[in-house]
Amino acid sequence: MELQLGGRDHPSNVGGKAVRCSESESLRYVSHCMNKDTLTVTQANELCEVATQFRAFDDTNAVQIFSCVKNLSSENITVELLSSFVLGGLFGGRKNADKTYFTKFTQGHHCECQPRRFSLEQYGFNTYIDGGEKCLAYKNVGSWSSKEQLPQGILEYENEFLMFQIESNCHWQYTLSAQKGELALCLGGGSAFCGNESKELLPNESMRTPTVALACGNSINAVVGEMTKYRRHIAGQNKSDERLPVIFNEYMHLSWDSPDEQNTRRIAQSAAKAGAEYYVIDCGWHNEEPGNIVYPYVGQWKESKARFPHGVRATTDYIRSLNMKAGLWIEPEIIGVKCEEMLSYYDEGCFLHRGGKRVAVMGRYFLNFRAKKVTDYLTETIRRMVEDYGAQYIKMDYNEDIGVCDESLTADRAAYLKWIDEIRSRFHNVLIETCSSGGMRMDYETLSRFSLVSTSDQTNYRLYPYISANILSAVLPEQAAVWNYPVVGDGEIGSPFTHDEKWVQENISSEQIVMNTVNALLGRMHLASHIELLWSAQFSLVQEGTAYYNKLTPIKKTALPYFPLELMSFGAPYAACGLKTADRIYLAVWNLGGESKICIPIPEQIHSVRVGYPQTLKTDFTFTANALTVRFEEKYAARVFEIETEK
Repeated sequence: MELQLGGRDHPSNVGGKAVRCSESESLRYVSHCMNKDTLTVTQANELCEVATQFRAFDDTNAVQIFSCVKNLSSENITVELLSSFVLGGLFGGRKNADKTYFTKFTQGHHCECQPRRFSLEQYGFNTYIDGGEKCLAYKNVGSWSSKEQLPQGILEYENEFLMFQIESNCHWQYTLSAQKGELALCLGGGSAFCGNESKELLPNESMRTPTVALACGNSINAVVGEMTKYRRHIAGQNKSDERLPVIFNEYMHLSWDSPDEQNTRRIAQSAAKAGAEYYVIDCGWHNEEPGNIVYPYVGQWKESKARFPHGVRATTDYIRSLNMKAGLWIEPEIIGVKCEEMLSYYDEGCFLHRGGKRVAVMGRYFLNFRAKKVTDYLTETIRRMVEDYGAQYIKMDYNEDIGVCDESLTADRAAYLKWIDEIRSRFHNVLIETCSSGGMRMDYETLSRFSLVSTSDQTNYRLYPYISANILSAVLPEQAAVWNYPVVGDGEIGSPFTHDEKWVQENISSEQIVMNTVNALLGRMHLASHIELLWSAQFSLVQEGTAYYNKLTPIKKTALPYFPLELMSFGAPYAACGLKTADRIYLAVWNLGGESKICIPIPEQIHSVRVGYPQTLKTDFTFTANALTVRFEEKYAARVFEIETEK
């Protein structure tokens, strides 16, 4: 346990380390309690009591952990740091630094879930000198929980793998440090050193940490598999999402921020023919300002008469007439700095502040979800979207990060999730997606509330495989939404698509359509782009892809991620990732500008191999007992194979 109280001596140099805090060495065992699958261990000293709860699960070795501290004194105390869990004595300590590896997962716009694996010696741990101040310290400060790093990591030594995740939707931190030759992993949430989050506790008052989870295995596949099984216990559920429906969203390479009634009606017909079950109108169904300048004006969430002159409901009703369900986009946690209607409505307590001033980022203020006026208005907004405008799907976006603020961001984010729980309960038949400018909020405190999450806003289908090939290490396949945009123009985000059917026939190849589809087949498919311009044979490839996606639905809910080439890095000449059942591997293979011949090792005994998608194009492959070899005719191409193996 690590616990630092304000005004108490920290017995070592702090640096980036969250170890040897003021109360840590004085805490002593008090009791433990077993209750079915839960163990609670209580420690205490003269000032406070700390209870740590461990929960086990029948089908995985993963353990769920959190801690609570209680003030036992007669005076107020200030908690500056409280760990969720500390694990010491790892892998023989610093003497094995050259043989112990750590994988972190870097993040950024359009390059989510990128692993970086180095030995601890390469990270700077010294195998010769005992002690020192060396520490790997990674943290998130702000409301985008995964903007720079994912809140997860993997430690490995020889054939032992340990994976952890921190379930926090704002501040979090983890450290790996050496003390007296031993390696210690410390996991936790916000603190005085991470997000300026100190908590004053009155006598007998308590606080708890974020939940963390740890899993172990003898390989990357095994340890990610155990974490995957754990994530299925906590993932958000929605009855409307049980079939993992194909979703068409007209934002990417289509309407961007400027949908309109006429375009939506035209595109929706092709989306229905392609096999989509939901049609989502993204940003721009609201407000009268043009899409390229709309964001500083958002916040009312009332229909645009300019873009939808007959009302949004007329368009969503039309979508339903095509046997699809309709969806709308919203960014509920902010209002634009020029949104006069809402600036007049909200009082100062409805905003988050820094230095006593409202925090503004990218033309938007941040709302305070502990203010009843905020949640009342937004609850009415969701009601209006569902009941008046006919939304059966809501995409909740969040496109900026606040950093630190005067208020407790941890408390505000908890209030936001409480509001989400209320919305889910009231509108339980509405499918709700969480999105944060792509994958900037992929944490399992958030994903325990939502059944699907946007993993990226990557606009280049040739780069998306580097995300698709790794993303199942971070997000369940049944939650990981990936864009499929077969018809890509040559403009930037927001640029209008000016090409016609002739240009599409001459410039959009069948292999491009297939790669776009393969990118999304192992996760959740978000179909997009001007598919109405495809000629019949190409459109059939889209239809074949959605049909194959639907075939994978029951498999996707129970299969485990499979990484035959381990985790991939941007720029690799090829990539592979799959879903594994007891006797099948559904394997996606991408050629990304490399040699035409790709050999994928399959340690499991192969009995047979067939092409899953596409079956209508030529695919050259051979296999042996322990390898699949694919020969691609084009530099950028992809296929999905079904591999039968020994049980």
